Amino acid sequence: MGSSARLTLVLVLLGVTACGAAPSPEDQGELLCTCQNEKGTCVNGTCRGHYCFYTWVRGREERGCFLLDHYREQCYTSFERFFVSCCKQELCNTHITPPPNINGVATTPTPEATRSGLWISLSLMLVVLAAGVCAVMLLLQSRDPRCRLRDVEHRDLTVPKVTHGDDPTYGDIFDEFCTSGSGTGLPYLVQRTMARQISLVECVGKGRYGEVWRGTWMGESVAVKIFSSRDEQSWFRETEIYNTVQLRHDNILGFIASDMTSKNSSTQLWLVTHFHELGSLYDVLQFTSLEPESCLRMCLSVACGLVHLHTEIVSSQGKPAIAHRDLKSRNILVKRNGQCCIADLGLAVMHSQSGDYLDVGNNPRVGTKRYMAPEVLDETLRMDVFDSYKQTDIWALGLVFWEISRRTSVNGIVEEYRPPFFDLVPSDPSFEEMKKVVCVDQHRPSLHNRFHSHPILSAIVKIMKECWFHSPIARLTALRVRKTLSKLDHESDVGSEKLKRDI
Repeated sequence: MGSSARLTLVLVLLGVTACGAAPSPEDQGELLCTCQNEKGTCVNGTCRGHYCFYTWVRGREERGCFLLDHYREQCYTSFERFFVSCCKQELCNTHITPPPNINGVATTPTPEATRSGLWISLSLMLVVLAAGVCAVMLLLQSRDPRCRLRDVEHRDLTVPKVTHGDDPTYGDIFDEFCTSGSGTGLPYLVQRTMARQISLVECVGKGRYGEVWRGTWMGESVAVKIFSSRDEQSWFRETEIYNTVQLRHDNILGFIASDMTSKNSSTQLWLVTHFHELGSLYDVLQFTSLEPESCLRMCLSVACGLVHLHTEIVSSQGKPAIAHRDLKSRNILVKRNGQCCIADLGLAVMHSQSGDYLDVGNNPRVGTKRYMAPEVLDETLRMDVFDSYKQTDIWALGLVFWEISRRTSVNGIVEEYRPPFFDLVPSDPSFEEMKKVVCVDQHRPSLHNRFHSHPILSAIVKIMKECWFHSPIARLTALRVRKTLSKLDHESDVGSEKLKRDI
């Protein structure tokens, strides 16, 4: 007889005898037994018979009594995960329990197993509780106007002649609770929530990539860069870089969120950043003249931002080195305190020496022709060497310094704003036109004589020339540029203090 059949037989016998119809008084024995079964046939928890029994079948217990005729067939039945015990004393089956194991199979969990199960249960409860708390906090954050963007624009560098007050205050949203862990922007869930709460107010700029709008979110102004569909790769690239790299720095445009949204049955690609009402460096230089000290600090802030990009940070939450590849005055924004911050990372290249990779992306867009280095124009750039990309940034940095210097007043003389090579190429030069001017004729932007009459401008001119070497490896590094300008800035401050004391 198989185990299943034997189990069925035993249960049937137990059910009919112990839990079925009560036997007639003349057939009942005189033994009182504890009765416990699922069919509810016990009388006040007891029954009478010739024997008391206890059974344990796959974790289910049963107690009762039976007559003498069923003793042998019930009390000697045994198979895996089945236990039966018979006795012949008053209520002798009350406290019977199964042995620790039956045929090698445990009937009760071991203390170790119990503890293990308890720890598992507690762990699951903690995970569920933590997830619930996080969900509630994110929900409250998305609705709470107090969770705003914290002002991360420090005032280490000030330019008094350009300062018009503090930058917008971005409140608590970049506090420890709200940060994404990468330190750049909000968590993805919050980004998607926040982007849908932004109201576009006015268009503040247009270009080949799309448009830039001033938007409002919970009373704060934010910049919304809306990419055109043909420049989708730039949006993907900037989103990728901002969300995977530690880019938080005073002189890098502050990133808030990135999102795809639908409007008028079309998909829009949004990049949400800090808003700087003065606009780009190109815009500011159109109507603002600078003092030499302001020029120095503005150049220094750009150099600081480029150093942060070019530097690899090796740590558990580090960043790879980044080359911008499209540095120009239109891609540099001016903050209220006069500092600059570098924007537009759509063409950026990433490199990690520790991780041994070079990520150039797959964006088919090229940089701005007017700012292209000679090796880009004559197509000798070594695209498999990361330092080559950094050297093209240095070339462009020198051109940006030249733009700033032209708008600096020395001896009461200041020149109108002009773009680099304005006197040699048309407003929208072709690749070949720039190649002839820069590579064949080896022209460089003209330098006014007044630059040499002021120590600050004279030092900046020297830096420019070392950024414009035809040979890429002969150019300065961003770090060297920053150190030179920092030393010049310190000497300028010391000289100013000495002059004040003398007066």
